[in-house]
Amino acid sequence: MTVMGSSAPVVGVLGGMGPAATADFYRKLVEATPAHRDQDHLRTLIWSDPSIPDRAEAFLRGGPSPVRGLIAGARLLEESGADFIAVPCNTAHLFLGAVRRRAGIPVLDMIGSTVGEILTAGSGAEPPPGAVAVLGTAATMASGIYTDRLIGNGVAVLHPRDAEQHAVIAAITAVKAGEIERGVGLLAPVLETLARSGATRVVTACTELPILSERIDAGPQIVDPTAALARACVRSALMLPVTSAGR
Repeated sequence: MTVMGSSAPVVGVLGGMGPAATADFYRKLVEATPAHRDQDHLRTLIWSDPSIPDRAEAFLRGGPSPVRGLIAGARLLEESGADFIAVPCNTAHLFLGAVRRRAGIPVLDMIGSTVGEILTAGSGAEPPPGAVAVLGTAATMASGIYTDRLIGNGVAVLHPRDAEQHAVIAAITAVKAGEIERGVGLLAPVLETLARSGATRVVTACTELPILSERIDAGPQIVDPTAALARACVRSALMLPVTSAGR
């Protein structure tokens, strides 16, 4: 492990979508870092802006666009010294093309990192059997942002039925309201149903969902995009020269 130090790369976190998911991401970033002391950890700037308009509403129904808020947050992080940006919100990735065009630093791809880990896990002589289920907001599901990449790489994908999808949305809403136990009660039966349907892995493709799934013991293996993004941040930071920061 290379000591990070005061001239090491700076991770910029464009968060607030929602706040609990941003806090969960930072915890997982700390856990993903191969550190033995404070000084081994990543320097991190977190901009948590919960005022950014609802991403699903914008994508599905033409509601207020989050793009202006996302670009403003990315610029703030860049001007504050971040070397690259992580956005711990799956649905926000539907709008990150515009952000990447306006940002002068890289914006990491949480979806690509997650799909890459799924494909790597299945690249051995005996790939994991069964299908991969995807859970997320209505916009994430409608966009195919995960499904298209998985199917394009030969992975069988399961989606929840309408009743399960309604429960998923209610579980996401519960986390945003701070009602974690209620969210666990909503999500657990969905995971059980997916397991009975043949899913061996479930992508919790909304950053509120891993907060719940880590409290549920039974069910298929969870693929956590929040944790995948955290690992991508560590890899990116270790690849950059220590002289790149402090601009």
